[in-house]
Amino acid sequence: MTAFLSIILSGLFALLLVTWLTKKRRSISVRLPLPPGPKPLPVLGNLLDINRSEPWLTFTQWGSHYGDIVYCRLLNREIIIIQSESVAKTLLERRSSNYSDRPRISTSEAFGSAFISAQLGYGSIWRLHRRLFHQSFRMDAIHQYRPLQLRKARQLCLEIRDTPADLLSLLQTFSASLIMSAVYDYEAAPRHDPLISTAEKAIDGFIKAAAPHTAAILNAFPFLLRLPDWVPGTSIKRLALQSQKCAIEMIEVPFQYAQERITKGVSAKCMVADSLNRLEGQGDKNQQEVALKASAATAFIAGVETTTSTLTVFALAMINYPHVQERVQAEIDAVIGSDRLPSFEDRASLPYLEAVLRETLRWNPVFPVGLPHATTHDDIYDGYYIPKGAYVIANVWAMTHNETKYPDPYDFRPERFLTADGGLTDDTATYGFGFGRRACVGRYFASSSLWIAMASMLANFKFMKPVDEHGNETEVNAEWTTGIMSHPTSLSCRIVARFNHAREDMTES
Repeated sequence: MTAFLSIILSGLFALLLVTWLTKKRRSISVRLPLPPGPKPLPVLGNLLDINRSEPWLTFTQWGSHYGDIVYCRLLNREIIIIQSESVAKTLLERRSSNYSDRPRISTSEAFGSAFISAQLGYGSIWRLHRRLFHQSFRMDAIHQYRPLQLRKARQLCLEIRDTPADLLSLLQTFSASLIMSAVYDYEAAPRHDPLISTAEKAIDGFIKAAAPHTAAILNAFPFLLRLPDWVPGTSIKRLALQSQKCAIEMIEVPFQYAQERITKGVSAKCMVADSLNRLEGQGDKNQQEVALKASAATAFIAGVETTTSTLTVFALAMINYPHVQERVQAEIDAVIGSDRLPSFEDRASLPYLEAVLRETLRWNPVFPVGLPHATTHDDIYDGYYIPKGAYVIANVWAMTHNETKYPDPYDFRPERFLTADGGLTDDTATYGFGFGRRACVGRYFASSSLWIAMASMLANFKFMKPVDEHGNETEVNAEWTTGIMSHPTSLSCRIVARFNHAREDMTES
């Protein structure tokens, strides 16, 4: 134990030295002030001030006190928090050449997450990943996935009809099987698919390691992952080892499956098949394949987490706001009747449903603080000094709950996105997909997947509050995830079929 204390004290001394040198460099190199923010403690900075479960709420409180740009420090890491859409667009989009890097997280290798495209530093490797994504999921390419999305949405409705109590797991299966088919041409098992289970374990580790306070601690004290198992508090080490093992399987196994189907000539259109065909004879084959493996696995991670989480938030909204559900179902019935399911051709004729999708993204964004950017050079904004290498966090939660733009922001009100004549406004509420050069390339695929799932479920079912033993409705008090994501972990509800007969298109074909 004495040796352990010595290690901790050595680490604290190193942090003090780094902090002193940083302040000295700044006092010599620049006379401008840092953005305003809460006063940091020595060494720890503002680590103890942050709500670890919901850091975006702490950041939003700081924004209401200090303004649209806030400075804080977590251990030796300098953080710039952007609280408004206008500042985010100015810095992350108009000055994207300086704000498109990612922070260097020294422990990403330990968790097996270094391959994730979204975590790569801004450079040639990231651009290769980005190009692979763009070629498969750009706006004018996603129409090729519509038959797949439609089929998976109808399978989802069949599963909900048969086992409505399993709603959350069915939404996850829908999201995972959809993206696995789109990326690898892999048809997942309806329940307990081993590959999806492995990926979920890896993703759990990635998300926990990416939480602001955890990332700051591990970045400052990477030796915590090398401590012997008998030392208290080493559960993070066990999580890292499990995450790393699962990550390797998640990257390699489905890619090999896709390659085998391509070799046999039986592969359907998918990201891996299309990319391998385009990359044939171009550049370093090994480098291209490594990049494709990483890009494909990243697409799976992003697709599963965002789609599942958003659909869970949508279901909660329909349960708690029955008047919204009634209105959107009336719109669906008026456009398509009661004998078929919605198709993508109906999307332009269902503006209120589109508004429900946008309000779902705004009401409870599933990545309330997104992934941090990093500055490649010192910068000046509005008279404030922004240091090179600082974490730059876009507080999406503060933007989507801006009371000036969205009155009563905690209410679910799709009408916000409708004009006086019933059309749609220009506000698409896509803050959660990121800003600038780091905006999610898969946002068009995600939007299509979400829309067809929402339309299909609303066409077939009513989502209602549960009832007690006396038949009285009870309130739904959902438990929420913590860290960098926000979505219900459980959801109690009743799901009732809207029609006694099955719609003619509700088949597994």
